[in-house]
Parts: sequence; structure tokens; C-alpha cells
Amino acid sequence: MKKVHIVGSGFAALTAVRTLRKSNTDIEITLISPKAEFHYLPGSIWIPCHLRKPEDLIIPLDNFFQRMNVKHLAAEATGLKNNGRVLVTSAGEIENDALIICTGGRFIKKLPGIEHAITPCEGVDATVQIRDRLASLQGGTIAFGFSGNPKEPSAMRGGPMFEFLFGIDCQLRKEGRREQFKLIFFTPAENPGQRLGPKAVKGLLKEMKNRDIETHLGHKMKQFTDHSVITEGGEFNADLMIFMPGMTGNTWFDNTELPRSPGGMIRADAHCKVDSMELVYVAGDSGSFPGPDWLPKQAHMADLQAEAAVKNLLAEFNGQAATHTFKAELLCIVDSQNSGMLVARTTKRNIVLPRMRIFHWLKRFFEWWYLRQYR
Repeated sequence: MKKVHIVGSGFAALTAVRTLRKSNTDIEITLISPKAEFHYLPGSIWIPCHLRKPEDLIIPLDNFFQRMNVKHLAAEATGLKNNGRVLVTSAGEIENDALIICTGGRFIKKLPGIEHAITPCEGVDATVQIRDRLASLQGGTIAFGFSGNPKEPSAMRGGPMFEFLFGIDCQLRKEGRREQFKLIFFTPAENPGQRLGPKAVKGLLKEMKNRDIETHLGHKMKQFTDHSVITEGGEFNADLMIFMPGMTGNTWFDNTELPRSPGGMIRADAHCKVDSMELVYVAGDSGSFPGPDWLPKQAHMADLQAEAAVKNLLAEFNGQAATHTFKAELLCIVDSQNSGMLVARTTKRNIVLPRMRIFHWLKRFFEWWYLRQYR
């Protein structure tokens, strides 16, 4: 019986499990992650506005693993040996016939004083901090921003920052406290949201103007202090700083011979196969893939890459070439608590639909539909 190891328990990892088990019931699947849990981070945008609680978004996976006949090893990956055939973990070394790496990315936290900012996509706990800090403030300035990895253009996650920005603005208005706060959006990019497409950039900036949100754009970040954001274009005070830095590869990659991109991600081809390694695949934020410069780091893309990785892995098991690719596709709803803007982008078209209430409810429905397969 072939043994496949899947490292991680996020979108890519769980999609790999489902795709693999649907295609082959005989393969022995072992998933390696610290806990048998799935954290649905897209829903964390609603924690500061009390539409979600942490327990709504942290899904125990024991039942799912039992249904899928998956072994779970509660451990962290720490290295690789024998060209990927041996995974080194905090619980010991384990051998495999194929490996799929889905451990996500790591936020670059080199800016001086970055410990004073909260990085929301680091986990549900971070958004709970935002909720509690927001409740404790009687007024002041809240700064929202993001940056990227200059050596890895796709390694950024700006979309959620727009959602936290608009969602918190909406929450403060609902509470009758908006006039007591100044909201500032900042980023080194002159045109924030470029990955969503030109139409989206105009729409986002217009939305900020309509909501009386100040912008500080096009200036390289220098540092944070406990009360301010400092850029090459000036400094401004902030009582709460919510900031999403660019991403790079996991630290455990450094203990391997995995090929790396200039930005620190695992270098892979269009089939999600890791360069120069046999039967080693990568999906999601851990990988650096060929594609357009707007290729997103988002859950939808991770799902598509995981499906392609599994199909190619199974083809190799059958002595066939890896030929399956993933579609370069960005699909998201930029939510603002009670409405949302729909953005879709492929290599052929870019669709942006203006803010409507139905898109907010569509996003909530999708969350229910997506999570039910793991509950």
C-alpha cells in the first residue's frame, strides 16, 4: 500500500485529503499538523464585529479524518531526508512514497517595532485581540496597512485588510462611535489592490473616500512604535495598528534541500511538483508557482493547486507523466459586514461588481457550505 504524507491542516491540505481519498481508497494517508483542527480564517474578519466567535471558525477534524480514513500525527515538520522520502518531525522520522507540503507561509516580521502591530491572518487569536482592543478604545486613530515581499510579488495578502478596514468602519458606525475615531489606510503601493485589477483599485479608493478614511500611499515602511507608524513619507500617530506584512517560506524549509524561490517559497512547476524532487508536491501559500503577476495567495487558489497536485501524484504512481495544471483564478468578495464587492479575475477577464448586500450573505452561505464537509 502506498503511503502519502500531507503536511498541514489548512485549505490545501484538506482539499488534498478529499481529492486523494475520492480518487483512491487504498492509499494510506497520514496528515501531519500540530492539532487536528482547521482554522477557517476568512471568517475571522467578522470577529471584531461580533458576527463570529472563535469556536465558530475552529473546526475539530477528528470526525473528518475518521470518515476519510486518515491517520493524524500531532507534530510539526522540522526537516526532510532522502530526497523527500523521509519527513523529519517533532515526533520522529516517518517514511513515505509521496509528499504534499501544505504548511502555508510565514509573515516577514523584520520591521522595527512590528510587535506593536496586530497581524490578523496569523490566526483567530489575533482577531480576538483586535476585537478586544477595539472595545477598550474610547476614541483615537486606527491604522490599517499591508506590504509585500519584494522578492516574491505574489506573497502578500492585502484583501483581508480591506475587509477589516470596511468592517470596523461599519461596526463603529453601528455603535454610534465613528466620529470619535480617525481611520487611516497605508501601504507602500501607490495603487492598493492592484492584484484585484484596475477596476477594483478605483472602487476601493472611492469606498475609502466615501467612508472618510484617510490614505497614506506609496511610501516605504520604516518602523512602528507603540503609538505611531513611520514611513519614508512621514509619521502618523495610531492607537491601534493592524498590519499584514508580506510572506516568505516556513523556517523548517531551511533544514531541507527543497529548492527555494528568491522570496523563500518552495519552487514548483505548473503541475505543483517541486523542482528536482521526485513525488514531492506543494500547494497553497508554501509554494512559488509560475503564473501571472497577480496570481493570488488565497484559499480558492490553494484548493485548485491541491487538486492538481493530487491528480499528478496519482498519475506518477501509475507510471504516467504529471500533466494536470491549475487555473490562475482570483475569486473573492471584499466584505464590509453588511455588504460586499465581488471581484473575479482570470487571464482573460476581470469582473468587479459594486457593493451589494447579497454578496455579504453569499459569503456567509459559502462559509456554511464549505465547512459542512469538515464538521
